[in-house]
Amino acid sequence: MTQTSQPKPLAGQAAIVSGALGDIGRAIALTLAHQGAHVALGDVKDPAEAEPFLKEVRGAGVRARYDRVDVADAQAVGAWVRAAAKDFGAPALIVPNAAIVTLADFRAVTPEQFARELDVNLHGAFHLAHAGVQELLAAKKPGRVVFVGSWAGQRPHVHIPTYCVAKAGLRMLSQCMALELAPFDILVNEVAPGYVDAGLSAMLWKKNPPAREKARRNVPTQRLIDPAEVAAAVAWLCDPANRHVTGQSLVLDGGLSLTSVTTKKEGEA
Repeated sequence: MTQTSQPKPLAGQAAIVSGALGDIGRAIALTLAHQGAHVALGDVKDPAEAEPFLKEVRGAGVRARYDRVDVADAQAVGAWVRAAAKDFGAPALIVPNAAIVTLADFRAVTPEQFARELDVNLHGAFHLAHAGVQELLAAKKPGRVVFVGSWAGQRPHVHIPTYCVAKAGLRMLSQCMALELAPFDILVNEVAPGYVDAGLSAMLWKKNPPAREKARRNVPTQRLIDPAEVAAAVAWLCDPANRHVTGQSLVLDGGLSLTSVTTKKEGEA
């Protein structure tokens, strides 16, 4: 009796992921690839840095490409999306993930820092979602848009107000898009993680290990989030079996948003 391999839920679909060389972006790209999606990766890093990861993604048996692109540049994003669509077909799975953060409270943040962070975190997400959806509509294909937001979009953090503003805007963008695009079978949602043990948080915690433990204890579930867990949530929302969830924020914060507002840096006493 011959055994057949399990079908991959995203087999043959095209995905596009920004910020794809960061910890969360890598996890998302790999998860989508292992579920059968061809993946277009985008980031601001040199293409040489992407080569080892491209090989890893292709090792899942899918096609992959990397483009160096600043998501704040609408024309560059449009060119990237068109090139990916020509290569893989209209991107059915659109994941705006690229983000930066400025550790400065309202009194310290400069207008230039505020503008740049909004350009990347909010405008950049819009640029990718807009260009990708235009390709889907032109091809008359269904799709899924999953924004990578943050629990900071719904709770104030005085040390990162610009980030909070950008992520709050992202949430409303997701809802407005979801309402408009539902008749076209394009579902739009947000995954909003809490304390992820990666990226900027991990770098800060590496310099101050006690802060990591303090942050972990502040989470009601007493657990930090692994990037693979964020990726799994994104993949679930991308799954064709998801036919009804749209306009929602899947908050992965272990209950953080149920507790007091964050008035200090993560892990401070």
